[in-house]
Amino acid sequence: MENQPITIERVFDAPVPKIWKALTENEQLKQWYFQLEDFKAEVGFAFQFTGGPDDRQYLHLCKVTEVIPNQKLTYSWRYDGYPGDSFVTFELFPEGDKTRLVLTHTGIETFESFNADFAKGNFVEGWTDIVNVLLKEYLEK
Repeated sequence: MENQPITIERVFDAPVPKIWKALTENEQLKQWYFQLEDFKAEVGFAFQFTGGPDDRQYLHLCKVTEVIPNQKLTYSWRYDGYPGDSFVTFELFPEGDKTRLVLTHTGIETFESFNADFAKGNFVEGWTDIVNVLLKEYLEK
């Protein structure tokens, strides 16, 4: 179970294009996700942001690796100065006038032995909050 990916799944009362824009347009991302200087849903686009506990922040280094418009977005996720590589994938599935979002984060086990802040439980808590609270509230505005 240790090397199992994190998967968060939720059905939103919103059409696929609305959620895709929330996942891929930087002005929308800034309202519910991280404060990215820039973001483009283009393979090879690199972006970074800081995050972590209030008393210690980590520089996240990411690069878009797969884009299927209105269906799938994947990017690498690692930390500056720490070993390990992981991948975050958002997949969208239309269900009538609603959308099922499946977030999968793989490779977390490559981080956790180097820093307790990178423990799997912290990622589960973070992604659960991001999908089930922050994104949900943003989409319902």
